Amino acid sequence: MSFKTKMFKRTTLSIAICVSLLPTIQYAEEITKIELPDMGDSSGTLISPAEEKEFGEEFFRSLHSQITINQDPEIQDYIQSIGQKLTANSDAPSHPFHFFVVMENDINAFAGPGGYIGVNSGLILMTEAESELASVLAHEISHVTQRHLFRAAEAAGRLSIPSAAGMLAAILLGTQSPQMGQAAIMAIMGGNIQFQINFTRENEEEADRVGMQTLSASQFDPRSMPTFFERLQQATRYYGQSVPEFLRTHPVTASRISDTRGRAETYPYKQYPDSLHYQLAKAKIRVITDADPKKNASKEYFMARTSLGTPEQRTVAKYGLGLVALKTEQFKEAENIFQALIHDYPEQSQYASALANAAYDAHNYPIAVARYQKLVGQFPDNDAIKSEYISALLKVKKPDLARTLLLSLNYQVHRIPVYWELLGQAYSDLKQPAESHRYIAEYYFAMGQTQDAILQIKLAQTSPDLNFQLSSILNERLNFFYIQQAEAKRSR
Repeated sequence: MSFKTKMFKRTTLSIAICVSLLPTIQYAEEITKIELPDMGDSSGTLISPAEEKEFGEEFFRSLHSQITINQDPEIQDYIQSIGQKLTANSDAPSHPFHFFVVMENDINAFAGPGGYIGVNSGLILMTEAESELASVLAHEISHVTQRHLFRAAEAAGRLSIPSAAGMLAAILLGTQSPQMGQAAIMAIMGGNIQFQINFTRENEEEADRVGMQTLSASQFDPRSMPTFFERLQQATRYYGQSVPEFLRTHPVTASRISDTRGRAETYPYKQYPDSLHYQLAKAKIRVITDADPKKNASKEYFMARTSLGTPEQRTVAKYGLGLVALKTEQFKEAENIFQALIHDYPEQSQYASALANAAYDAHNYPIAVARYQKLVGQFPDNDAIKSEYISALLKVKKPDLARTLLLSLNYQVHRIPVYWELLGQAYSDLKQPAESHRYIAEYYFAMGQTQDAILQIKLAQTSPDLNFQLSSILNERLNFFYIQQAEAKRSR
């Protein structure tokens, strides 16, 4: 890899996190004037598709080491499915994308290199319609397809490697200590005033325009974009200094709302009902992110909705109550709720999966396995159910079947670190320590813990079941991990 490409990668990684995740910069003008000239996109000459893919994976790993990314298979399946629906109707349908949920209450969404698009659980819960969530994702997809991030990186190409590395370190510090992060960033900018990065107004307008086209082509409501922007703007009056990060990196002005409203009105009006998948995923996120469900905030929320809205919405509220009962270890109550839901909706996979999960959480593993086994037959293409079934199989000491199922899961599941952890556990139960350490190493690497990954590879190399083929694989991965570790150290 060339010196220029390495420099570009480090700089872009710094920018990607800076414009998306940093909670410490209040407004650009408080630190320095941040502008980007409208430049032609020559970024394709700086980084190849293979390097962009590698860079995106590196970015995703770095996120895992700093923030909590959802690993619930049903939620991941939902956010990926809505993202794929949008990208299929974008102006770059063949571009690889990976969508994920950050388990943070802050309102934020961001696009990173390599098509990695994250959305915070707090933003999802703020949406009042599925089209609103889709509008945010469509906007972020457009930042990727229009290569705004790489245009910004190109404009920052003058930044030296040490300064880019310092910026990245400051940003990562900022996720843990806002005061330290902001002080470090200001120091770096003081010595590198030419480092002027942000999405421009033109970038935002282009992402709105292209995103709205994608939204309409994907059968979502174009009017949801200005509606959500308007609600975000109205909500800012209650935040004071704590403006949501999404509004810092994507400023919402009256003119922007007016522009998107006018553009949306050019599309024919029709009803866009929310999918049940959206409603169920949102209910599950609400329960998962409830820090203290015993205070009954989530329970009261769903109780109030069991007699409101459409029959479908009332059913979702019952599902939410079942999840609250499960989280508070009221297993009998959860069992009764999910049994009733399955009786009325036998073809709804989430209700049946929740019933199996009730047995799993109550440590009734044989019952859980029996239920999941039935579900795998009923929903053979549902990888979320298979993932939960695998965990249950490992509990009842059936690692061979668990391994077979793991190896059958699609590539998108492989991006979830827990996949590698389960594979490592399966091989451990199969008394194959070399393979077990190999896959636990991949889990640690996916979580951004390269040193732990190296230690696992070294353990695998001393295992008694090591063979020539596996030894070659381990040597290759160890060398790769060493290279990654060395590059990370140079970036500090």
